[in-house]
Amino acid sequence: MTGTVTMSRSGRWAGRRLGRPGKGIGFAHVLRAEWTKFRTVRGWVFAMVVAALLPVLVAVLAGVSSDQLGSPPVPVGPGGEPVTDSFYFVHRPLAGDGGITVSVSALRSSIPRSPGHLRSGTVPWAKAGLVIKASTRPGSPYAAIMVTGSHGVRMQNDYVNDTAGHPGSDAHSDSAAAVHWLRLDRSGDAITGYASADGTRWTKVGTVHMRELGRTAQGGLFVASPPAVDGLGTRGSVSTAVFGDLRVRGGWAGGSWAGDQVGPESPTFAGYPRTTSGSFSGSGGRFTVTGAGDMAPAVRETLPTGGTLGDILTGTFAALVTVVVVGTLFITTEYRENLIQVTLAACPGRSRVLVTKAAVLGGVTFVAGLAGAVLAVPLGVRLARAHGGYVFPVTSSTELRVELGIAALLAAASVLALSVGTVLRRSAGAVTTAVVAVVVPYLLIANPFMPARVSNWLARVTPAAGFAVQQTLVPYHQVTSIYTPYDGYYPLTPWAGFAVLACYALVSLAVAAVLLRRRDA
Repeated sequence: MTGTVTMSRSGRWAGRRLGRPGKGIGFAHVLRAEWTKFRTVRGWVFAMVVAALLPVLVAVLAGVSSDQLGSPPVPVGPGGEPVTDSFYFVHRPLAGDGGITVSVSALRSSIPRSPGHLRSGTVPWAKAGLVIKASTRPGSPYAAIMVTGSHGVRMQNDYVNDTAGHPGSDAHSDSAAAVHWLRLDRSGDAITGYASADGTRWTKVGTVHMRELGRTAQGGLFVASPPAVDGLGTRGSVSTAVFGDLRVRGGWAGGSWAGDQVGPESPTFAGYPRTTSGSFSGSGGRFTVTGAGDMAPAVRETLPTGGTLGDILTGTFAALVTVVVVGTLFITTEYRENLIQVTLAACPGRSRVLVTKAAVLGGVTFVAGLAGAVLAVPLGVRLARAHGGYVFPVTSSTELRVELGIAALLAAASVLALSVGTVLRRSAGAVTTAVVAVVVPYLLIANPFMPARVSNWLARVTPAAGFAVQQTLVPYHQVTSIYTPYDGYYPLTPWAGFAVLACYALVSLAVAAVLLRRRDA
């Protein structure tokens, strides 16, 4: 006769007779026996409850501590997304249909080298061109055709949309020093952008339809100069463009052109006219315009006070350590008590024991993780917003994906820890190894001083890639910024990152199963 291992009510390991080995013992029976083991150890059950509560507790603390009442509102674009809308605008009202044409003969950028000193430099996404905008309110719809510092002529609209000029034409030239002719036409709700090398032969760049524009819009010249990446951060920049041959047709209002800073004024730099806002000068169709800022989707660098669901779920890290410990103890305890042979003898297939342990452990961890995430996310977001904090908005489907992803992350990590425990058999060594494999890479990518290349590499090839499941931010090619896991941007998509962790767990489980059959016979 043989038996399997359970726990008595006193908390001591005990054996229970199950009959002859290999006779009448199915997967469901072994699964039930492993579940009984788990639930009768109060310390493991308590640890899982703690793992579920830790994300909730940290979410509450994060929400309450984000006291930003009185902070300026975040501009919101037509699609509901947070945006950056700060530039210098030389404009007139446009009622109904009309067009505007201009040449851009120079676009020069400066970057602060030290307090009070500027140096000439290239700002790849510095912009100078024509824009038609619903109003001067930050976040209002717009369409623009522009010359950029290093990306040729582009047509952009409503902050998130970007169209490049056609290859082989002047609209695709990367030289900001070349003379570019730009044209922007409005017909009803259609805005069409054109580029030309000589002002006579035009290449269409794109057409967008904007029903939110209204009959009377503001249109004219603009200059924007977004921050430039400098080492581990970004520095503000200033750009100046020279416009010539300005012509308008259609429903443009008469009178002189007005110059206004749209959105928040830029930081003070030496040499920046009027110290905190842009400027323009000129007349008779020729203007020099200086500006800073950007018209683009907001990213963490441009909205540093903004939080994400990943920030709300920071407690997942503590929960991860907890489930890693429980995962290793779920198998190493039997080795320590010299009862692993009893467990193995009760099951006709040794691998089946490990699979059922993984199923029980992974299932319990998934439920605990999901419960914690489902409570933590809405509670943390509500508290943060109640205290004036800003949380990058997500759709309900994205929120559900994050919650399920966190639960799956913890479950996969627990199975990986179980496998490590099976291979090493000793609790201290197994816990240490599992923590080094899963937790240490996460600490490294969560370090703001880690170089982006190293951080992104770790987030691709180590188990820490699984944390991509909490990603809700999207990197934009038209916004130069720091895109690292620390800032909420992972190099892999959420489920691709989880797949890396899952592969580690499955390979480790397979290795552990082989060793269990050969070594513990």
